[in-house]
Amino acid sequence: MRFLQGQQPATDLTYGDVFLVPSRSAVTSRFDVDLTPQDGTGSTLPIVAANMTAVSGRRMAETLARRGALAVIPQDIPTELVAKTTAWVKSRHTVVESAVHITPETSVHEALTLMAKRTHGIAVVLREGKPVGVVTPADCSGVDQFTLVSEVMAATPTVIDEATLLGDNAVVAAFEALHAARRRVAPVVRADGTLLGVLTQVGSLRSSIYSPALDGDGNLRVAAAVGINGDVAANAAALLEAGVDVIVVDTAHGHQEKMLEALRAVRSVSTDAVVVAGNVVTADGVSDLVQAGANIIKVGVGPGAMCTTRMMTGVGRPQFSAVLECSERAKDLGAHVWADGGVRHPRDVALALAAGASQVMVGSWFAGTHESPGDLRTDGSGKVYKESFGMASARAVAARTRGGSPFDRARKALYEEGISSSRMYLDPERSGVEDLLDSITAGLRSACTYAGASNLTEFADRAVVGVQSAAGYEEGRPLPSGW
Repeated sequence: MRFLQGQQPATDLTYGDVFLVPSRSAVTSRFDVDLTPQDGTGSTLPIVAANMTAVSGRRMAETLARRGALAVIPQDIPTELVAKTTAWVKSRHTVVESAVHITPETSVHEALTLMAKRTHGIAVVLREGKPVGVVTPADCSGVDQFTLVSEVMAATPTVIDEATLLGDNAVVAAFEALHAARRRVAPVVRADGTLLGVLTQVGSLRSSIYSPALDGDGNLRVAAAVGINGDVAANAAALLEAGVDVIVVDTAHGHQEKMLEALRAVRSVSTDAVVVAGNVVTADGVSDLVQAGANIIKVGVGPGAMCTTRMMTGVGRPQFSAVLECSERAKDLGAHVWADGGVRHPRDVALALAAGASQVMVGSWFAGTHESPGDLRTDGSGKVYKESFGMASARAVAARTRGGSPFDRARKALYEEGISSSRMYLDPERSGVEDLLDSITAGLRSACTYAGASNLTEFADRAVVGVQSAAGYEEGRPLPSGW
């Protein structure tokens, strides 16, 4: 990456301060751009869901891995539960979505609660493991909440045989089967008639564009985080034994002795595991963490939407400059960086990768989706949202220290550097994380074509960046509502 001729920034920059300049390009189509990161994680998309309990659970991990991205299971989750989550994700199909399934005796109230966890909004009704109907929110409208699903479901649903998904043109055949049946979504069944999952028309299209992130056994990949306190070696060993593919050693201030000790502890367990460590914002921090055993460095202090560190402490650094400096040092050392935080739009993802990041970590942006943990809630105006909170907030600290004494927990809760409750409203147009991936990758692919890059390595090499004023940034914002 280089700055526009004549521009040599005198201050640190964030994503809103810069823009990409188009260059001569021989790349004729967005689909000719390879978005595979070259950092050893096995991802096929440069997107990571942050290790926040309001963001990354098993549903997020499954969905992102199916599209080639990663989700990091938070460190606050008990190791036994992480192992169960990992096993569940790795048992999922690489094309077919896991279905919400209920019985004919399920109440309408319970069915509506479960259907809200999926963007397609259907639940499959099973008897002895075989689909006997499907139910949608429209079916449940205007009836008593205690009505049984058997009274409102659509019986004898259209189903797709698993065999349809075999072969080179499987996704095309699946799409055509759904199109011919005039169904946007349908259950998929095994040879014995039992439910495998569901497939949507748009899901089959996505499977023709995205490649899943798979391990050596052909199963979906999962990442998980460990903290720097406690028996780090034992925790890391348990995660690796559970099948976790990427270990993220995580703390807000990554450039400290305890982090270096934690990294050495992880490396005492495994010399070949892919280890991410952070967070830092300086080249020296990168050097120390790589020397201690990290393959990838997580960059970002204070840019997150739920983080109050900069306002509380004055500590942090504008994210674009932090990523640029850290990625240059990492490249010299044969390592990589993840840009963690500060992305609000697809342009920010493109700029982070142009600055040299191998992947971009997304937090709050993904919290407002169907796939994030937590139940959908409705505000007074009828808009739906999910609650999000920072991982240094009093709420998160209370969960992280639940094994301590009441006195110690209460004392630690006095100090927080994160928002404990925030409403992340679901975008009616992009309510699922796959919708956001579509938007992000569409923008990123186009950015690569503007730079004349056919892959992310070329993009970071060829990108030309300019510095802009606040007015310049505003000029680039669309006016969807008219003048």
